[in-house]
Amino acid sequence: MPTPSRASPYDAPALITTRAQASILTPDGELLALGAQDAAAMLATLPPPMLIHGPATIRRLNLTPPGQPVPWFDLLELFLFIFPTRPVVPTARGMGMALGLTVPDPCEADFLRLILERLRAALVALTETREADTLSALLPLLSRAGWAWAGFVEDVLQTSPSQQRHPYEALRVWRRLPRWEEMAQRPPPGSRPVSPSEARLRLTRILGEGAETRPGQADYASAVTHALAPREGAGIPEIVLAEAGTGTGKTLGYIAPASVWAEQNDGPVWISTYTRHLQRQIEQELRRLYPDDAERRETVVLRKGRENYLCLLNMEDAVNTLASRPSPSPTALIGLSMLARWAEATEDGDLMGGDLPGWFGDIFGSSTLYGMADRRGECIHGACPHYQTCFVEHSIRRARGARLVIANHALVLSQASWSSLARDDVPDEDQLPTRYFFDEGHHLPEAADSAFSLALSGLEAAELRRWLLGAEGSRSRARGLRRRLEDLVATSPALEAPLDAILTAAHALPAPGWLGRLNGEDDSDQPVVPDLVVNASEQFFRALRAQLEARRIGSPRQDASECELHPAGEVLQEATYPLDTALRRLLSPLETLVERLKALLSEPDDALEAAQRLRIEAMIRSIRRRAISRVEGWIAMLDTVLEPDDAKGKAFIDLIRAEFLPGRQGETDIGLHRHWRDPTIPFASVMQGPAHGMLITSATLRDQTPIGGESGPDPRLVEQSWQSAETRLGTPHFIKPPLRASLLSPFDYAHQTRALIVTDVPPNDLDALASAYRLLFLASEGGALGLFTAISRLRAVHQRIAAPLEESGLPLYAQHVDTMDNATLVDIFRTELHSCLLGTDAMRDGVDVPGQALRLVVFERTPWPRPDILHRERRKALSPDDPRDYDDRLTRMKLRQAFGRLIRKGDDRGVFVILDRRMPSRLLSAFPDGVSVERVSLAEAVRQIGAFLPHTPTLEAEEPRT
Repeated sequence: MPTPSRASPYDAPALITTRAQASILTPDGELLALGAQDAAAMLATLPPPMLIHGPATIRRLNLTPPGQPVPWFDLLELFLFIFPTRPVVPTARGMGMALGLTVPDPCEADFLRLILERLRAALVALTETREADTLSALLPLLSRAGWAWAGFVEDVLQTSPSQQRHPYEALRVWRRLPRWEEMAQRPPPGSRPVSPSEARLRLTRILGEGAETRPGQADYASAVTHALAPREGAGIPEIVLAEAGTGTGKTLGYIAPASVWAEQNDGPVWISTYTRHLQRQIEQELRRLYPDDAERRETVVLRKGRENYLCLLNMEDAVNTLASRPSPSPTALIGLSMLARWAEATEDGDLMGGDLPGWFGDIFGSSTLYGMADRRGECIHGACPHYQTCFVEHSIRRARGARLVIANHALVLSQASWSSLARDDVPDEDQLPTRYFFDEGHHLPEAADSAFSLALSGLEAAELRRWLLGAEGSRSRARGLRRRLEDLVATSPALEAPLDAILTAAHALPAPGWLGRLNGEDDSDQPVVPDLVVNASEQFFRALRAQLEARRIGSPRQDASECELHPAGEVLQEATYPLDTALRRLLSPLETLVERLKALLSEPDDALEAAQRLRIEAMIRSIRRRAISRVEGWIAMLDTVLEPDDAKGKAFIDLIRAEFLPGRQGETDIGLHRHWRDPTIPFASVMQGPAHGMLITSATLRDQTPIGGESGPDPRLVEQSWQSAETRLGTPHFIKPPLRASLLSPFDYAHQTRALIVTDVPPNDLDALASAYRLLFLASEGGALGLFTAISRLRAVHQRIAAPLEESGLPLYAQHVDTMDNATLVDIFRTELHSCLLGTDAMRDGVDVPGQALRLVVFERTPWPRPDILHRERRKALSPDDPRDYDDRLTRMKLRQAFGRLIRKGDDRGVFVILDRRMPSRLLSAFPDGVSVERVSLAEAVRQIGAFLPHTPTLEAEEPRT
């Protein structure tokens, strides 16, 4: 489909398609409904079409993607250009809702003309604002790159490409962004408690008049106030374990007392959840408390790790690289222009789950975003020319004055961990909060395991080498330690010697090309020969691989394989000594460099500018975090290799693991991994110091084993369920026991739900499994969430049922298949009323789709814990008397989480189906009281779904959340 030099979208056909059929509005106004194959053939004879989400459309029609830049008129691109930070679901219905249009059902291709007219009107309105200058400045580059909409925008803005400025000036947004200014340090917060009556009053104010009454919500808010009471002694935080059944309204329930405490004590409450998507959900809830945008921006701050934000220095490098080329890539030019448009309008610069659309990489190429964030820890802090416009530094400073900070478990645990190791000579950059609310608290053990584990792998070691030495001659923009310190070395010669020693010792880490050598055809079954290895670390990783190949039981899984470290083989022990020596040679000059940087800080205050002092402190923290702590941990792990194994009372689990690298066919990383046997021990250790109060809350803190009969709950069994929850969450490691609170769900599950176990779908038969999903999804007429315990089975089922479902008018989306992020997939599922969605764990936990947009949940098999070495050792440690009961508890909690996706409002109705006839009856207590679970045939399940759910649901789309 060739691109005319100034093609017009009014002359283009409009196209909406599924995998089975397409709606086409021809240039002469004829509206056609064609099969996908006929539509593909017809498009070959027409000008480039106007559509929504071009890559997805082309995939649905099985067409070969055109050359770049793409010739079609993608309305998403125009929407982003006009509204760079406004959320929009990337479908016709979603875009219509975002623009305030009345959306027909079904949407046909002529609806795209209405969307175009609404976008044109919005563009005309921008001509009267300051944004018109920004749009006009970007047009020369976009026109030069062949952007399909360039001519249309020029005509509306009544402008032509100007050559008055440097053509790349429009991309240099860092010159136009606001600068932060240092403020006086915030005084420590007060300790005034919040009374239950104050919490209830604030909750009533947030809900407003006429709000839905949620039994238990006010009681929950009252219980939360205990976590805001003054602590009685150092290292003795007040802890609340609060289990709030689905529908209780726990988010507003804890926001109410948290906001009162923050206002009264002039201090922050940090609200932590498990995923970025859930952070945004909490932020949306806070609009009810702070409806004014300006007040909310001052009061509420969302914090993530540095790797989530746009790095302006990386963007400058990308722009300069593009500008230096005589023929820059048109695709890169368009992508960077769109990124610049967003960067100048974004509220916080968050690339991952913020106000940059999750479909950006799919439309403009993932390479545009790759490397735009500081994912390798290469930040040079105060030495960066963009330090005072940096998005990360803005968020850090806003958080210092905020009342409510919405973070995630990974950031909170990392921050608390580093602060517990911080030394008085170089304090941590943030003053730690005293009150922490952990939402989705059932994920804390998992988050703690990730935060406090350590890996000596080829990838980790190569990353450290890259951090120390830089790109080593490649075209990468990686900055080595010398470049980050070069101006300090120039004025402080004492830094030169340890820096040289560090860079010399770093050559013992895996050299460029290590992965190819490690994954060579001859290295899996050949003995380690010294003259075949490049350095000590590569020799060690070869030895690890040899031991794994020798001791692995069964075939390797698709994603990873593992074996125990002990007893370490002779070859591995021999390879350990040289690496241990090499790491100690690296550690010593690193510590010397830090001491000499600290000496610079001891100079009189007037000898260093404030920015220089802050920069040196930041560099010391970076070296300690990125290098010293890592190398110290690796040396300790190597000591373990050389020691005899004594598992009794051992705090750690050491194992060898090979993991397949995403996007690299057949290549694996190999490493020695160390995990805490009980990861809540370090969690308690780092939290008991800063925390004065902690809330750990979730809908599924406890395993709901049968705890009573007709006469009521058995107190002994209730106590056992709480003790098990406390053991898993680590509260016995704190001095003071927690306050317990349990609020039941207000929903009438017996009336609103059905639960079915299908008994005639053969296990491990993918065709039968796919057929079952297809029939069940058709019975519910969409609105169905399919959950899988393995990505491979998800993909296999999707491949088999996507086309048949879409032939029946049920669009199918899938995690790990569609290239959009999870939040965007959930937004589409929430908006497209008859769509279906396939997903794994991330879709099982934390997906909030109220209303009949979700009316069926299908689980492909019983979600048993993965039977790996970590699980084996932990169940021995945490449930030594009955390991099987430990497995059952974890499985029941996963089932409870999955079932909890189904009913989110008082008038919801839904069916929960498990396609596993082997599911034991002892797990059925995972379902709420009143839910009777039936074992039925697939045909009977289809009949019951059809009878229980409306045949043609009258649905209202939920407002998309971004």
